[in-house]
Amino acid sequence: MREEEIEQEIQASRLTAPRVTLEDIEENITSAFYFTAADGVYGASGHRPNSVRAGTALRLLTFCVLVLRNGFTVTGESACVSPENFDAELGRKIARQNAIAKVWPLMGYALRERLFLREEK
Repeated sequence: MREEEIEQEIQASRLTAPRVTLEDIEENITSAFYFTAADGVYGASGHRPNSVRAGTALRLLTFCVLVLRNGFTVTGESACVSPENFDAELGRKIARQNAIAKVWPLMGYALRERLFLREEK
């Protein structure tokens, strides 16, 4: 089930208690950076991989780094098996989706903590 379908089902069920939504997550992201492992290796060392196999493999691995409002960073990645199937834009979308999946539990914990502290008063 996709995020949009889940959101529609939640709203249709009139579930109104505090929760983290995709909109909350998107609002919490201040920056997103995308690069391949080949970009990272070249940027870090100034050298290209020393074998064709390594160079190809590194070009097929895409990273997304999300910077959250509080400065915390979360990463997502996408790896393509066949060079013929590599699509940079699709790789970035998948890497972002994987990074966002890591933000859900972080924001869920923060919300639960705020609710707990409110209950304690």
